[in-house]
Amino acid sequence: FHKVMEGINKAIDLGYNPVKVNCVVMRGLNDNELLDFVKLTEEKPLDVRFIEYMPFDGNKWNFKKLVSYQEMLGTIKQRWPDLERLTSGASDTAKAYRVPDFQGQIGFITSMSEHFCGSCNRLRITADGNLKVCLFGNTEVSLRDLLRSGATEEDILEIIGAAVGRKKQQHAGMFNISQMKNRPMILIGG
Repeated sequence: FHKVMEGINKAIDLGYNPVKVNCVVMRGLNDNELLDFVKLTEEKPLDVRFIEYMPFDGNKWNFKKLVSYQEMLGTIKQRWPDLERLTSGASDTAKAYRVPDFQGQIGFITSMSEHFCGSCNRLRITADGNLKVCLFGNTEVSLRDLLRSGATEEDILEIIGAAVGRKKQQHAGMFNISQMKNRPMILIGG
């Protein structure tokens, strides 16, 4: 804990802005720490982002451990009823809030309870060179193989454009996602 806090404080001291702290909230594991994480934003210009627990290979997904955005928001508003919603950009994946007079802010990534797939513009390249257009999608395009085979920049842009064009408007829903084969998050990258 102390080394993590040292790293966070060092990032702030070095002028990184924002410094994001991601927190996957799980019932019975850390849902009782929500208010402590919000309190971190009082004196520090942090962006604490609460992420709904999501099904990935190896994380022992259990629907009962999911704490929804609305439930988290309700818990926080009991302590800070004047919590204010901040304006979000069209492609933001987090719903941002701030407690008045706190230096930082909080956000909620609601990929299980309130889908934002249609406006998400995120792409990921895995450590082994595969393009993922959706964190939940199990289809990947090997950019590494394209590059190694001598593909031109134009070829690569065309392949990326085609992959983005196949991106779904909405993911399959939480119960279907839990049945899909996908890499564990540690192999996808955050």
